[in-house]
Amino acid sequence: MKKSKKTIELKFERVISAPPGEVFDGWLDPKPRATPWHENDKLILQPKVGGFFYWLTHGISHYGRFTKIQRPSRIQHTWMSRYTSGEESMVTVTFKKKGKDTLMMLVHSGLPNNKPSKAHKDGWNYFLDQLVQTFANGSPKSVKEPKGWRSR
Repeated sequence: MKKSKKTIELKFERVISAPPGEVFDGWLDPKPRATPWHENDKLILQPKVGGFFYWLTHGISHYGRFTKIQRPSRIQHTWMSRYTSGEESMVTVTFKKKGKDTLMMLVHSGLPNNKPSKAHKDGWNYFLDQLVQTFANGSPKSVKEPKGWRSR
């Protein structure tokens, strides 16, 4: 008999000061420093259903394929890295209008129940906090990176 693998799900919410379409576009744009795609050593990003991503950052490879893209409300893609023990997990990001703002929810599901997988909590919190801060200063297209931030 095959053992069932225990998995965990991580959930995050942020309110972003911009309409859903702008936040959706900003999340998929590798130029603003607020997205995971920006901080890379190498990036292949094909944000379309069936499209692939390969994201190398700090010597760690992450990769997956986009399974749903419904602008401006939902992005879903698989996610694999050494922190998922080579198992495919799922990232779902939703964008809902909340007054003049956007309620952005990120759910990372199907993660192995182990310490390396739980480290995704810190990573997603980092990028979501960066996104909130970026939009608080205006659209990412109008926000310039702080001088010297990369040399810290």
